[in-house]
Amino acid sequence: MEADAITYTEFINTLNILTKGLGITVELFFIVIILSLPLGFLTTLLSSSRIAPIRWLARGYVFVMRGTPLMLQLLFVYFGLPYIPFIGQYLVLQRFTAACVAFVLNYAAYFCEIFRGGIKSVDPGQYEAAQVLGMSKSKTLVKIIIPQMIRVAIPSVSNEAISLVKDTALVTTLGVADLMHLTKTQVNSLANVTPFLIAAVIYLIMIFALTKLFVFIEKKTTY
Repeated sequence: MEADAITYTEFINTLNILTKGLGITVELFFIVIILSLPLGFLTTLLSSSRIAPIRWLARGYVFVMRGTPLMLQLLFVYFGLPYIPFIGQYLVLQRFTAACVAFVLNYAAYFCEIFRGGIKSVDPGQYEAAQVLGMSKSKTLVKIIIPQMIRVAIPSVSNEAISLVKDTALVTTLGVADLMHLTKTQVNSLANVTPFLIAAVIYLIMIFALTKLFVFIEKKTTY
């Protein structure tokens, strides 16, 4: 027996509920992007450090984050950290905070590799030229290396950002009332899959806007 179509009132009510979930999804997205990009770049620098323990620690962090599922990391941060001996009592996080921590740590590892590839794409001769001109290492990095790295890294950063929009749906495993969580709730409440279609359109609109934004940024950095 086919489910009846939802009424106009149910549609508007569903749209209002999903909009609230969209706010959580967008908030999570921006927090992760704002924090994971600089953390990823810092990890890139640390992974190239001349101090072996720091280099090994940074590379080990990247290996673990990229080698384990994001969902497992979410569950560990929320459920596992409180059980760490001696300090676990200080690591009890709210659901949304735990989601932010797990996502930032995960995506920073991927951004680290993206930035590392961007830095390696810079001609080594430019380092030598900067040294001949008497530029310090920090000034060389800021004035010469980073601008070129950004231009190379933008397409990959764009792909990761789009993946992040979709990966935010994983926070439903922690019970965070994001877009996907409220969508599932509405589907169960109405016994109708229309909320899934509405959520799909919302995700597509977000990704379309994000794609256009990165295309604009990429054009601005192409020279």
